[in-house]
Amino acid sequence: MNPEDWIEINIGQWVENLVGFILDNFEPVLDAISAAIGFVALGLENTLLAINPLVLSAILILLALWRVGWKFAVFVLLSMVLILGMNLWDPTISTLALVVGASFVALLVGFPVGVAMAKSDTVEALVRPILDFMQTMPPFVYLIPAAMFFGLGKVPGTIATVVFAMPPVVRLTNLGIRQVSVENVEAGRAFGCTDRQLLYKVQLPLALPSIMTGVNQTIMLSLSMVVIASMIGAGGLGNVVLTGIQRLNVGLGFEGGLGVVIVAILLDRLTQSFGRIRTSEGFFTRLMRALKGEQQKPTVTGSEQSETPRRAAS
Repeated sequence: MNPEDWIEINIGQWVENLVGFILDNFEPVLDAISAAIGFVALGLENTLLAINPLVLSAILILLALWRVGWKFAVFVLLSMVLILGMNLWDPTISTLALVVGASFVALLVGFPVGVAMAKSDTVEALVRPILDFMQTMPPFVYLIPAAMFFGLGKVPGTIATVVFAMPPVVRLTNLGIRQVSVENVEAGRAFGCTDRQLLYKVQLPLALPSIMTGVNQTIMLSLSMVVIASMIGAGGLGNVVLTGIQRLNVGLGFEGGLGVVIVAILLDRLTQSFGRIRTSEGFFTRLMRALKGEQQKPTVTGSEQSETPRRAAS
């Protein structure tokens, strides 16, 4: 006897019934979510597209010079010239707005969840299986409910991206706070910190490298959804790549993919720079010192710092 003849678990039908129930009873909530996401994603895209390409390129170059260094600034300059030369400025800005908007929403929701997980083992036990489910589900599956609940366009693409990209920031926020040493926490309590002060002044600053790694991974996962989200009308560089696939146009697909790579490198380096502790003066600080005729402060190593009290004592 075939077990399939007498065992029937129709999960697909249950899911369809649940989707139908949500559509019938929660339409105002879905409209509110769509309006909020659309305000962020479309507003950001329209704002960036309203800026002159040369002005926006100059802003990105200066940001790269400030946060990373002159070599990366040269790379950004060449990348902007390449994007303009390939006539991909508008799709690139659309993709950038989608990634930044989706990442912003994912961080806005995910960061408090990560903090709650770090503060409560019960919350962690409840949320961890959900995060496992979100990370192991194929990304194409997210397009189905997004399209059914919110139609086609940039809004459902952004929502699918948010769901797909949220888990890293939740996990790494939780991990970073939990890895703060007991000694630091006890020192904060000894100085009279409340729970809120302990979180904001001790745990979060010490967990910042881990949190910024989560932010970086969230942005990278958002970018990886660009091509997939274009299947439900998200547009941007993903639409260029998708058009190249549909037409078997290798050159067009390569140009779109190259634009995605440039955006990925730009966002990756910039977000990493905010998670690192800078051990030397930045370019603008050195420039201001040079204009004022001041000399650069010497870098003091750990051994030199330990020798200073001894010399003072002697």
